Amino acid sequence: MVRLVFLGKLADLVGTGTLDLALSGPTSLEDLLIGLPAPLAEPLGDARVKLALNGRLVPRGEVVVDAGDELAFLPPVSGG
Repeated sequence: MVRLVFLGKLADLVGTGTLDLALSGPTSLEDLLIGLPAPLAEPLGDARVKLALNGRLVPRGEVVVDAGDELAFLPPVSGG
């Protein structure tokens, strides 16, 4: 199982703070998003959303998740 964690407004958009997924093996971010329903994948695929894999910020192109991993989606911060 891979745990997806949604923070801030992303949790509101998704409707939950966490989602556990069973994967068949190591999975890239692109493949992970393709496997999700479009209304969920679209906001998560936004390049402004930062990603933390097992507690470490990682570039989008380097994300590969596997069993036991936690991938957090951090929404863009705005304000003044």
